[in-house]
Amino acid sequence: MRKRNHKKPAAVLAALALTTALLAGCGSTAATTESTAESTAASESEAVSSEETADEGDADEVAAKNCADLIDAIYVQERTDDTDAQCEAAKAAWDALTDTQKEMVEGENADPEYFGRDTGDAGNDDPRNEDEIGENELLVVSFGTSFNGSRAADIKGIEDALQAANPDWSVRRAFTAQIIINHVQARDGEKIDNMGQALDRAVANGVKNLVVQPTHLMHGAEYDEMCEAVEQYKDKFESVAIAEPLLGEVGEDATVINADKEAVAAAITAEAVKVAGYDDAAAAAADGTAFVFMGHGTSHTAKISYSQMQTTMQTLGYDNVFIGTVEGEPEDTACDAVIEKVKEAGYTKVILRPLMVVAGDHANNDMAGSDEDSWLSQFNAAGCFDSVDTQIAGLGEIADVQQLYVDHTKAAIDSLNG
Repeated sequence: MRKRNHKKPAAVLAALALTTALLAGCGSTAATTESTAESTAASESEAVSSEETADEGDADEVAAKNCADLIDAIYVQERTDDTDAQCEAAKAAWDALTDTQKEMVEGENADPEYFGRDTGDAGNDDPRNEDEIGENELLVVSFGTSFNGSRAADIKGIEDALQAANPDWSVRRAFTAQIIINHVQARDGEKIDNMGQALDRAVANGVKNLVVQPTHLMHGAEYDEMCEAVEQYKDKFESVAIAEPLLGEVGEDATVINADKEAVAAAITAEAVKVAGYDDAAAAAADGTAFVFMGHGTSHTAKISYSQMQTTMQTLGYDNVFIGTVEGEPEDTACDAVIEKVKEAGYTKVILRPLMVVAGDHANNDMAGSDEDSWLSQFNAAGCFDSVDTQIAGLGEIADVQQLYVDHTKAAIDSLNG
């Protein structure tokens, strides 16, 4: 912080006060002198107060900027030897801020919600990073989420189901997003393994048979990166198998669907319909209600999976169910395109729900947020629907979806014995 000279502004104000008194030209010299002295004293007091306020303002800015810089330092996709200390430093800096200073935190990626947003109790989650694994490990790999409630309900929900179905295997966790790992560690003190840490842990624990079950939706970029990481460790185990993601094989074009996609379509539609209070999708359609499932979207060739999911919905007779994506890839899944489809189909009520394993940032902000570019806001702004509601829940908490992961894991385990 730069040094300030408190005397100079006070002297300037005193001089201005004296000039004003002389120009007034009324009253005795004594009265003028007395008035000038009072004015000078008041001006000096005001100047000092103003400078102190300015200094306090600068102090707030410096403290907030320091915290923002520390948050930005851990908002990275690479873990280093300094990461643990950086996470602690960022949280300590945040805790030391006043409420006013916390509202001023702003950086490249930092904002007051990084530490300040209530996303549920992290104590309900289980990082599954214990040793004493045994010979058989089932490593569940997820992109991850910093939303504590969703992490416990969706990711832990899947992991719990897998552990219950495979008591002879030790279920462990890995996230592929280091940015999320750092966020959870800094804010909640929960340490989740990244892929390298999880695989190193497996090797150090003498694991012989490794099955990797991704919670990813499809064979996209995240899935490819996970496979590359596993490939580097393949010779350190006696056997390794990678299970299918939720939607199974991609297929060649939008018309190619499979049993996995049909099962997912039926499960998520049934859940959305039930939460909305209808007996079935047909009853919802008769009431003028359409369901829009918002996925992430991708430029990866696997993006055809979203088009296939739309085909699947139509094949199953769910004409009032539409598939969209945040990224608008494929193009016909962009928000404006989906709005037009729903409008043209004549539905007057819309229910938005995420087509994502977790209900994290995309579900809470991109789908259901208050900003004008959220899907909720855009559907409302279209002015052609009587109501637009949201269901903020991930796919991972749906029992039938969990069962699909169990089935995929069983197929991978069976392949080790084949």
